[in-house]
Amino acid sequence: MKIVLALGGNALQSDPKDKTCKSQLKTCKETAKSIVDLIEEGHTISIVHGNGPQVGQIVASVEAAQKFDESNVLFPFDVCGAFSQGYIGYHLQNAIGEELRNRSINKTVATLVTQVVVDKDDEGFKNPTKPIGSFYLKEESEKLEKEHGYIMREDSGRGYRRVVASPKPIDVIEKDIIRQLVDKGNIVISCGGGGIPVIREGTMVKGVAAVIDKDFAAGILAEILDADVLLILTGVDRVCINFNKPNQKKLVKITIDEVNKYIDEGQFAPGSMLPKVEACKKFIMNNKNRTAIIASLSKAKEALMGVSGTKIVY
Repeated sequence: MKIVLALGGNALQSDPKDKTCKSQLKTCKETAKSIVDLIEEGHTISIVHGNGPQVGQIVASVEAAQKFDESNVLFPFDVCGAFSQGYIGYHLQNAIGEELRNRSINKTVATLVTQVVVDKDDEGFKNPTKPIGSFYLKEESEKLEKEHGYIMREDSGRGYRRVVASPKPIDVIEKDIIRQLVDKGNIVISCGGGGIPVIREGTMVKGVAAVIDKDFAAGILAEILDADVLLILTGVDRVCINFNKPNQKKLVKITIDEVNKYIDEGQFAPGSMLPKVEACKKFIMNNKNRTAIIASLSKAKEALMGVSGTKIVY
């Protein structure tokens, strides 16, 4: 089967406080085992990953350097996103490559810096809500607004932070080369962090300050590749309703109608389980023969076998 994997933060960084990258490299080696399990079964795998903690660390480092010395470049947010794609992809492809060699599997894995198109008129741009980077005093935040056009918001009494939009992805600029690489049997890591958000301006594309949810980006990529399965790997083995309540219930298999019902009831947390479920819903709605699964990273193989995870069907 052709599978697009969406890797959550737990697949990349077990200790977000680690400033040395050692935690990420160690976690990627464990993640690689689950991925190569699927490759060993004969599946064609494409990978999308998140970048929340990592891009935040990059932005904070850039901002700290500029605070220390104003001659240091305050890199745009889209460029910081590209930085994160490179270093997370490097760790993943290194770990997956090692695991492939350990099992004598002759496959090539590579990271592709990926631009993902968003609509410049997306509702998300009208009310940016995603906080990123460092905390600032009020005077510092006003200076950033004036000099760099940032939108700054007070954050829970801790100071002011920059906020950016979270628009929906509509296309992938590098889709043709991704498709060619995948069709030749390569393992491609793309759309990292949801992709570098860009808007079209005539024949050009222009980077914008935004965060694309990696689950929605994985859904778009799965459609582009005509994947059989969208497999979203996260920190829980099944989707639950009434989460963390006495009547919590794990869902084994749910239909689109049930998904809509649970969304209307507010069963899925925004920014957490909701985008995962919505991405799966969209993927299934566009082709009733597809399968979408939300499962634990450690039980990816079992999820495909139907003994773990939550399967979403039409």
